Amino acid sequence: MLYVFLSICCSVIVSILLKLARRYQIDIFQAITWNYSMAILLTWLFFKPQVQTFSFSQAPLGIYIAVGILLPLIFWIMAASVRVAGIVRTDVAQRLSLFIPLLASFLLFGDHLNTLKAIGIIIGFAAILCSIPWQKQTANRKVLSNAWIYLLIVFFGFGAIDILFKKVAAFTAIPYTTSLFFIYLLAFAISFISLLVKVFTKQSRIKWPHLMFGWILGVANFGNILFYLKAHTALSKSPSTVFSAMNIGVIALGTLVGLVVFNERLSILNKIGVALAVVAIVVITVS
Repeated sequence: MLYVFLSICCSVIVSILLKLARRYQIDIFQAITWNYSMAILLTWLFFKPQVQTFSFSQAPLGIYIAVGILLPLIFWIMAASVRVAGIVRTDVAQRLSLFIPLLASFLLFGDHLNTLKAIGIIIGFAAILCSIPWQKQTANRKVLSNAWIYLLIVFFGFGAIDILFKKVAAFTAIPYTTSLFFIYLLAFAISFISLLVKVFTKQSRIKWPHLMFGWILGVANFGNILFYLKAHTALSKSPSTVFSAMNIGVIALGTLVGLVVFNERLSILNKIGVALAVVAIVVITVS
């Protein structure tokens, strides 16, 4: 369970860094771009992708491109969501995005829907509704009235990415970590081109603090993936344990950090939403 704990910590650290970015005047667009350069390096060092034997004719290039575009795009929106809606709600929205691929498995891939799964899905959507900050902004509230838009995009965005990654994993002719390497390359290329456009139009300037912050973000982001995969290897006979512990752990630790460190305020309805999210993940795991 050590790997699960480390993965949880890395995931929450990503949210903390996104929260701190504005405080230290970090250009989050630029930081997320450099984050993928670090992810490329670490993927090369730890996963040893089989670049020499990679075949473009066998690779699902359309899926690679789609994920390469979505990864930085949703990451930028997630950063905005952490800023306007807080760590707690954003982590709940991200973790509950598992219901998107779950629904897709029933609607698109012919999976069987049993009673317990149906109950889990219903509880999950109730948790989403409760987690959304419906209240309007007042002088004493830091949550903006349009925060729910960011939360919904995070929810659907990470769900779509999850489905696409499952499709990538289905192409067994190419090792998953090799696909991950090329997806990171695409994500960095797309982000970097966008950054260059901002630099040439004088909307941004490349500076060392943003670059260093992005590399730290990249280490945490990669650590989340690395330890999650190691946890599944170490507990290969109990994948549901890893799955549930990871998702519940992120929600629990994210809530603790949000409330204690950043003094985020949750309404009673929001607290019910966090509790329902944990219940939903447990029910889905058991099913």
